[in-house]
Amino acid sequence: KRNVELWAEAVRRKALMMGAANQLYAKIAREERKKVELLARANRLFPTVSMTQDSVFDFVFQVIKDNETVPVIITNGKGKILQWRNLDTALVRDSTWLNGQLREMRAQHDSVFYVDDGRGAKYYLYYKNSEIFEEIRRSYEDNERSFIREVASNPASAPAVFTDSSSKEIIAFGNLDPDKLRMDSARYMQQMLKKLMSEGDTILVSISPGRKNIIYYMESPQLQALRYFPVAQFIVIGMFLVVAYLLFSTSRRAEQNNVWIGMAKETAHQLGTPLSSILAWLEYLKIKGVDDAMTKAISEDVKRLEMITERFSKIGSQPKLVAENLTDALTTSIDYIRSRSPKSVEFSTRVSGDVIVPLNVPLFAWVIENICRNAVDAMDGIGKITIEVSDLQQFVYVDITDTGKGIPRSKHKTIFEPGFTTKQRGWGLGLSLTKRIIEQYHKGKIFVKRSEPGKGTTFRIVLNK
Repeated sequence: KRNVELWAEAVRRKALMMGAANQLYAKIAREERKKVELLARANRLFPTVSMTQDSVFDFVFQVIKDNETVPVIITNGKGKILQWRNLDTALVRDSTWLNGQLREMRAQHDSVFYVDDGRGAKYYLYYKNSEIFEEIRRSYEDNERSFIREVASNPASAPAVFTDSSSKEIIAFGNLDPDKLRMDSARYMQQMLKKLMSEGDTILVSISPGRKNIIYYMESPQLQALRYFPVAQFIVIGMFLVVAYLLFSTSRRAEQNNVWIGMAKETAHQLGTPLSSILAWLEYLKIKGVDDAMTKAISEDVKRLEMITERFSKIGSQPKLVAENLTDALTTSIDYIRSRSPKSVEFSTRVSGDVIVPLNVPLFAWVIENICRNAVDAMDGIGKITIEVSDLQQFVYVDITDTGKGIPRSKHKTIFEPGFTTKQRGWGLGLSLTKRIIEQYHKGKIFVKRSEPGKGTTFRIVLNK
């Protein structure tokens, strides 16, 4: 930015120098004109009647004898060259060259005056710019071209457009996109001019009297890019932090899963040994003729323990899904929970006909039992649990609603994390395993559909058909 400011200040100062040089150029032009006009004043100061042609010329050149810079030619009324001064002495003998000089003088300036010798003869004086004046003019034009080039190709790499005072004529431009210039230069330059006029800065310059110019420029693309570079840095750093967090979170979750899987498998292994022993004792009791009602009840509990052992053993491995009747699976699970819940808890099921979905019945039953058991605890043993099934074209929704304490909105996702529990003796594994069974094993979804403190909660299970 400092480079752009330095360049802009340099352009302003050079414009002032150009203006000063132009004023000097105009002043020298006026002085050379005055030298020749001095002859006209001298012509009015002497009597023309008594003077001869030679004396007139002598007097004229006597007036301008000190002029050693301005080339002049005197002609008669018919345009014949009579006298000259400050021309190349080696070339004046060549009439063609001399006539060329006269044409050049006529092109540059009108004749300043005529001399009348009193006998009706008229003589005209022509002049052209001196070598000094021409050298200054060439130097000025070189400086002007250099000034325009410096505007067009400034070292600060700032896009710039040099226009006239109306901002319609583009005199020069620099640091614009070369590819777009090749495609459609006129249209692209007009677009850039509008952009610079609306978004950039301006420099007003005057390098010639009565002529104002405007330079429109703006920050270089590099500087504009650098403005957003810190933002890009923060985005990249943020991406790295997010990736690092995700990797850490995934690693931690995998570690937690391995712990829970290990615990589940070890639990299944530990349950297997006493179960085998209980089965043997059950057979012994049957042989001894123990009451059938007692052995039947023990047998049902043993089967239940076997199913629990099977559930724990399947944690960590991909279970096989079989097309099952969802209605039957729900009925069996609800009947089991109802028989082990207080009589003050009412169960209601809303299922319309058979619904066939791919299920692993033991694991799905575990999900229903976990949610219903949590609902009974949330209602303190008094309330109503409603299970409603919605059979759609591609999905089946299972909504389980209780009339318990409800769950704060901030905890809707936290409750599925391993170790989260609101019970004094809870391990916080139930809903975590429930989520794993539904989402990882059955490729479905489970979430809190709605919950209102003091009025109850609805869990929704989404299963693929």
